[in-house]
Amino acid sequence: MSESMKTSDFYYDLPKELIAQDPLADRSSSRLLVMNKATGEITHTVFSEIPKYLEPGDCLVINDTKVIPARLIGERIPREVEGMKPADQPRAHMELLLLKRLGDRTWETLAKPGKRAKEGDRISFGDGALLATITEVKDDGNRIVRFDFDGIFEEILDRLGQMPLPPYITHKLQDKNRYQTVYAKYEGSAAAPTAGLHFTNELLAEIEAKGIAIAHVTLHVGLGTFRPVKEENILEHKMHTESYRILPADAEKINEAHRTGHRVICVGTTSCRTVETVAAEDGTMRACEGDTSIFIYPGYHFKCMDGLITNFHLPESTLIMLVSAFAGKEHVMNAYEEAVKERYRFFSFGDACLFI
Repeated sequence: MSESMKTSDFYYDLPKELIAQDPLADRSSSRLLVMNKATGEITHTVFSEIPKYLEPGDCLVINDTKVIPARLIGERIPREVEGMKPADQPRAHMELLLLKRLGDRTWETLAKPGKRAKEGDRISFGDGALLATITEVKDDGNRIVRFDFDGIFEEILDRLGQMPLPPYITHKLQDKNRYQTVYAKYEGSAAAPTAGLHFTNELLAEIEAKGIAIAHVTLHVGLGTFRPVKEENILEHKMHTESYRILPADAEKINEAHRTGHRVICVGTTSCRTVETVAAEDGTMRACEGDTSIFIYPGYHFKCMDGLITNFHLPESTLIMLVSAFAGKEHVMNAYEEAVKERYRFFSFGDACLFI
């Protein structure tokens, strides 16, 4: 096993106080670390300056998924137990994180505490406004759940659900919209494509006015975002699948950039995984939809992406492995070391990087 294939090679030391707990008042005022991936040279600037690094004819690829308030907190309804009526039993706290819609009323979920979530269990949310029945316990520990309710599911979820912030964010989010990109459109994610959180409508208009195409893709972010790499040999790590879609006009924008010798710059690892899943060997895109479990790590040959805008990622995560595959592990780990030294803000509500 080569050195670059060990999970521990992607570790860096991060002081806890550098984990951003709250979004900035102005999205585009976050800091931006720009790195030349060929030389490793680093420039420090602010995100609102990003148009300077884009050229007319380039194509910016953004993920227009919308985060749903996918975290449901309720109570397990007691079953009939010998010698004790259900009404006399304690109602255990139970939490579901919605990961993937499988049907009108059926979802794949992550249950907490998992040991207590057994097949046949029923969970009540909002005093019975929403009822869930666990119909299957999957091999990976996820639960398939069927919901019962009156009315429109999305409206009930909006009322009862919470934004599924990552576990390293302990502050309560004051405004749900701050965990959405300004271009979020299609509901289905269990986490935000956080690189896009830095863009404002004004900044996007400035980018388009400069002659840069903006292509939309949709990838619904799922469990992979929450799942750590537990294997020391990264090749043994199994990615979960996520659903994606690319429409004809957007595939054509990406193809046009390549045809004319310009760059395709992805906003976030989710946009990257989408285009790299779909691209042919020559980098050309086509309109399609499907599921992807692509795992990008050093040694991967990029077919389509020429630049990447992304946040700072957790140590030993699949995301820092993806960035290392694109910009070189040594360069990336040096950039992270520099960011810690310069007191950048890390993770979902933190600062950004541009690797070109």
